[in-house]
Amino acid sequence: MKNILCLHVVCLLLFSACKKQDVVLNETSTKTYSSIIPFTHYTIRQGQQYCDQSKFAPIDYTELKFVVKFDSSAIYKTKNSTNQYDINKLYGFSDNDTLHQIYSARFGWRWSDKALRIFAYIYNSGIRSSKELGTIQIGTENNCSIKVTGGHYIFSFNNITDTLLRTSTINTARGYKLYPYFGGDETAPHDINILIKEITGD
Repeated sequence: MKNILCLHVVCLLLFSACKKQDVVLNETSTKTYSSIIPFTHYTIRQGQQYCDQSKFAPIDYTELKFVVKFDSSAIYKTKNSTNQYDINKLYGFSDNDTLHQIYSARFGWRWSDKALRIFAYIYNSGIRSSKELGTIQIGTENNCSIKVTGGHYIFSFNNITDTLLRTSTINTARGYKLYPYFGGDETAPHDINILIKEITGD
């Protein structure tokens, strides 16, 4: 009887030790998770517009989150001074199961007026819209996200959030991934390096 009681206690201890633990990712654990994901190095070669790792990748997003870092190659001067204000493309997705020139949402960037500027950049029914979200320092890591909520895209850039209209007729953003691209009208004046690590694409 004593042996049976001891065995029962041992089984209870083993069951307790193996019981599933619910893990809640708080802000600290999310940052730790982000820190172990490697950056992908994208290069737009001199004289080119597309980056070296552009490829077709289908997506179905409710939210895209990524971290971006630029080096000094983001500082450039265009041949035509008016092109300095063209918005280069950073990262995002097409939407509504169409080409990105019809429906899409992505971040844009440019070097102008001695600053690296970040933009929200969208197409709805072939009509382009953009908003400047802020500036960043060369060499720093910057958190970016685009959330799809019904009739809006919610752009978040570090501590800045802005909302742009979304007229896509489907619940989630369905299309393909959009990668770094230079221009505008001109090609890259020199090699441009951009580091991106995608945190989620839900």
